[in-house]
Amino acid sequence: MREPIHKMPKYENLKEMLEKSGEMYGNRPAYIFKTKEEGKFKEITHAEFREDINCLGTALIDMGLKNKRIAVISENRYEWGMVYFAVVAGTGVVVPLDKALPKNEIENLILRSEVEAIFYSSKYDEVMNEVKEKQNSNVKFFISMDLEKETNGIYSQAEWIKKGRELLQNGKREFLDAKINAEEMGIMLFTSGTTAMSKAVMLSHKNICANLFDIASTIKVDEKDVFLSFLPLHHTFECTTGFIYPISKGSSIAFCEGIRHIADNIKEYRITAMVSVPILFENMYKKVMKNIEKKGKLETVKKGIKISQFLLKIGIDIRRKLFQEIHNNLGGRLRLFVAGGAALDPEAEKGFNELGIAMYQGYGLTESSPVIAAEDDKYRRLGSIGKAFPSIEVKIEEPNEEGIGELLARGPSIMLGYYDNEEATKETISKEGWLHTGDLARIDKEGYIFISGRKKFVIVLKNGKNIYPEELETLINKIEGIKESFVYGRLQEDGDYKICCKIVYEEETAEEIFGTLEEEKLKEEIWKEVKKVNKTIPAYKYIREISITKEDLIKTTTQKIKRFEEIKTVIS
Repeated sequence: MREPIHKMPKYENLKEMLEKSGEMYGNRPAYIFKTKEEGKFKEITHAEFREDINCLGTALIDMGLKNKRIAVISENRYEWGMVYFAVVAGTGVVVPLDKALPKNEIENLILRSEVEAIFYSSKYDEVMNEVKEKQNSNVKFFISMDLEKETNGIYSQAEWIKKGRELLQNGKREFLDAKINAEEMGIMLFTSGTTAMSKAVMLSHKNICANLFDIASTIKVDEKDVFLSFLPLHHTFECTTGFIYPISKGSSIAFCEGIRHIADNIKEYRITAMVSVPILFENMYKKVMKNIEKKGKLETVKKGIKISQFLLKIGIDIRRKLFQEIHNNLGGRLRLFVAGGAALDPEAEKGFNELGIAMYQGYGLTESSPVIAAEDDKYRRLGSIGKAFPSIEVKIEEPNEEGIGELLARGPSIMLGYYDNEEATKETISKEGWLHTGDLARIDKEGYIFISGRKKFVIVLKNGKNIYPEELETLINKIEGIKESFVYGRLQEDGDYKICCKIVYEEETAEEIFGTLEEEKLKEEIWKEVKKVNKTIPAYKYIREISITKEDLIKTTTQKIKRFEEIKTVIS
């Protein structure tokens, strides 16, 4: 079993985490915001954040919401985090909703979760007004994050905080003194997918705190770190690793203004750490290397990498000095990237590490709170997701001749089950407590885990050979000028599959790279590059047909390809 490499206090519940970390880091900034004055920033300290949480939590209980379910939906913002903790740290069960869902699905989840209050930003005014008018849900309180005062029966979060503050001053201590049952559901999270398919995952304080301990004992973060929050907060990966973890360590959080602003935000906020999906880091790495090449410094950088890698072997690290210009272009303080949610291109991982930015790959599921395994400075193997966390056991079920089978995990961060769905719970968690991840993987002799792909997406050929689409997509995505790709099997008359690939090219660079923008010629040029990829893999894996487009693939809010949706666009 993996040994922890960093010391981290163990918390019984999230309330205890807030109290103890607040005592240690109260004066440190928890959140950093831009002001209207250029170059000037506003900060909210950890003590102020916790005070706001206590005020809102006190108001929630006063409004009769003790032990009730409360939903939250908005873009990433300070008020979201405040609601999350005001609910879980003494009020009831928090239900974060996906901000990208269409109206009908938001309504459906409000009904399914049986929430009695919902906090939301002005972007969701229309859908909330409709839910309110229908009067077919349990919702008694609609609370706006943006209203200054109660208007037309819609409450104001700002007013509730003010009210809670007055109640606290008058000695109301129900929220402050609340006892937490760490074994019960404290968080209800819906898995991605259509409303009919999505399942409600029940997580406890024990689940989250166990995962928090594992993350902290593996990946070092402290009060000097500044995180850029980019992925949606309703998603467990961002929520646990990019929100709760930084708050527990006294770090600061700044909110990204959108994908086009990432580079600027990293510089402006002097970001040190970022948790995101592989495609973001891969694109960032491509841009860094392209910039180096344009400046005619590629050979110099390559030589620098050779020298620095040699010196690292004898304990001398000169990477930040040697590649200072690159670091300065990235804000000067970046030191840590953690990728999760999909396979990370080993080239990007290796490249950032060589340049002096620690790049780790992690793996997990909503059902595991979410992280099951991750790399760190001690446990790292290129192409792997590292080793299982200290508190997690893993094994491969029914491995084939290559050692590949379904990855199973067991430990204190595994969910309580799916809400109101005993059948799905039994299918997913065995009697012995093993979570069936649905991912195919192999584990080497030293315990490093290598993910092959989703079990339900594997293409099984007539000869029994398995094709893992994600593996081929990683190779195709390395072709210069290719933005992303989608590999699938087209069923033939003989009952076998033809391996096909839908390729998204970078419109802005296509002419420069391929010498044309004319679709048929462009397809010919890209096909030549795909054939080169084919030569590097076994013949049974060859891509036999391609289609090209400049339109992005259909993805979830965490940038995973919606494969069932995409397959409809290519197979009629």
